[in-house]
Amino acid sequence: MEDRTQAPAAVPALAGPAFGKLATSLPPHVWFGVSAVFHYLGPAFAVLLFPHVGVLGMAWLRIVTAALAFAPLTRPWTVFARADRPTRLLLLAFGACLGVMNCSFYLALDRLPISLVAAIEFVGTIGVALVGVRSPRNLAALAVAVTGTLLLIDVKWSSDPIGLFWAFLNGALFVGYIVLGHRVARAGDGIAGLGAAMAVAFLIVLPIGFTDALPAFSAPPLLIAAIGVGICSSVIPYICDQLAMSRLPRSSFALMLSLLPVTATLIGVIVLRQIPSPTDCLGIALVVAGVAFHKPANA
Repeated sequence: MEDRTQAPAAVPALAGPAFGKLATSLPPHVWFGVSAVFHYLGPAFAVLLFPHVGVLGMAWLRIVTAALAFAPLTRPWTVFARADRPTRLLLLAFGACLGVMNCSFYLALDRLPISLVAAIEFVGTIGVALVGVRSPRNLAALAVAVTGTLLLIDVKWSSDPIGLFWAFLNGALFVGYIVLGHRVARAGDGIAGLGAAMAVAFLIVLPIGFTDALPAFSAPPLLIAAIGVGICSSVIPYICDQLAMSRLPRSSFALMLSLLPVTATLIGVIVLRQIPSPTDCLGIALVVAGVAFHKPANA
């Protein structure tokens, strides 16, 4: 059964009292919204790197940048030193999930349209949301949000079995990210635990994409782009996810993930001048209505 207690916001002690006060005063939905925006700014940077450093090199640079950004603030070695055995196993599992998930995500994007990868990823979040459904109202809210998401995502199937393998692996690991990340947040480890898990992810990918990533170290524009990818994809959104997870039931967080296609559409309008179709607008309205109608279990 899902833990319905409200844990304190996951704020690292080194962030200072000002940030801690801000983290707890803002609604968790605000932190999720920030995460959703940066979730799509990251891939915009990644496009610059794919042709130059390869898929695994891109994943390597993203994770390494994030791990190095977290290290001085969270000091992962001290987190592991003071943690008990169950917590260490949780952080190891969370780190392994982060490392393999990021690699499989980019390997899928290299072969499949992003709409298909996103659709497969969203299937798992539906399952997580369903597990936490406690009332007919929330079931109806989930159905409305799912309908809106399907309208937003132009799903075209693929005959590429390797690409589909990576996409389904990414989808399964994304569910693991939600479950394990929620446990870390509710255990009170929060951002410090996230930093420790990112260090584990760094160790896992270290031998995988290092060779592909080498060209970035001799080209400052590539290295700057890599830093942008790491900050926008694995630092800002993961921190915001922890701040939201620490105060939202897992099923509510999973349902809110249906907002991601909405943020992608809005970024397309603002940045790329891509005007949504009437069907897209209907999908956005349904997703927003479903999320608004949902009532968290601990509310």
